Amino acid sequence: MRPRTIMALLLFAQLLSSAWVQNSPDTSTSQKKDSVYAEIGKAPLKARARQNPFGNDPEAIAAGGNLYAQHCAECHGSKAEGSKRAPSLLVSDVQSAEPGAIFWLLTNGVVRHGMPVWSKLPEPQRWQLVSFLKSLKGPSPVPVDKSTP
Repeated sequence: MRPRTIMALLLFAQLLSSAWVQNSPDTSTSQKKDSVYAEIGKAPLKARARQNPFGNDPEAIAAGGNLYAQHCAECHGSKAEGSKRAPSLLVSDVQSAEPGAIFWLLTNGVVRHGMPVWSKLPEPQRWQLVSFLKSLKGPSPVPVDKSTP
């Protein structure tokens, strides 16, 4: 093939590619959100099956809250509402996750998304963080006043 023909084909392929991208729906925002929360779903079954030794222990929740303030609030927000740096931890993806999956995520981090590995934090403290996170509740629905007609 002659160099001019090759250049013409490459230019045509590039134009075709850019036209396809321009006409595609923009799903980058939803894909980014999904990919952030999808990480918790990558926990192995063995990790998911682990039980939190502290369960709903109020002292573990309080200790986890202190750890959260020290290590997590800077990125996830003081009330776990999320920020530009890190996602909300109040969403159902996190709140409905198995404690073992959250523990696994804390232990392994999500380095490509900026979540550090917390494996150097002692295991009991990571479980306290799990207790605290599981104690959080997402935004409550506005109560409906049924007394007025």
